[in-house]
Amino acid sequence: MKKEPDQRKIASLVRELLAELGEDPERDGLAKTPMRVAKSLTYLTRGYRQSLKAVVNGAKFSSDTNHMVILKDIELYSLCEHHMLPFYGKCAIGYISRGKVLGVSKLARIVDMFARRLQIQERMTEEIADAVMTEAGAEGVGVVIRAKHLCMMMRGVEKQNSEMTTSAVLGTFRSDEKVRQEFLSLIG
Repeated sequence: MKKEPDQRKIASLVRELLAELGEDPERDGLAKTPMRVAKSLTYLTRGYRQSLKAVVNGAKFSSDTNHMVILKDIELYSLCEHHMLPFYGKCAIGYISRGKVLGVSKLARIVDMFARRLQIQERMTEEIADAVMTEAGAEGVGVVIRAKHLCMMMRGVEKQNSEMTTSAVLGTFRSDEKVRQEFLSLIG
């Protein structure tokens, strides 16, 4: 795991950035902004300082079920690694257990761990699927993320209504068309 960022150093860099942009970092409205930004960025990138083992924290429970488990509408907020602008949306996770299920909140925590890093949606979707597959020891996993990217909405092509959808399917979700279709129909 990585060490905590030096917030004073980040604040100093933000102060320099503000000046370079033509602002007065000492003016009333901006005087405390550098440290606020430093604290915000530390929080928004906390996923770098988390481990999958700590996030799951042993919350694996025996279960005789061998059916699909789905958690959908998991809110996520991340920063794109290309422009450091937010993207946000919802994630759906499904898996078929093999004697073990994960605590339901752990699925949301896994999403947060990967979302709280500089990301691209495509990689994050795969990381979440791999983590659930590993931790649940699942027969198969499906992950779908739908998100809006401010880097497309605020700059560049400026398309406010665009939404990106990514999916990752592993195990039986990849090899069995019926399983994949059941998952996709259940998440809507």
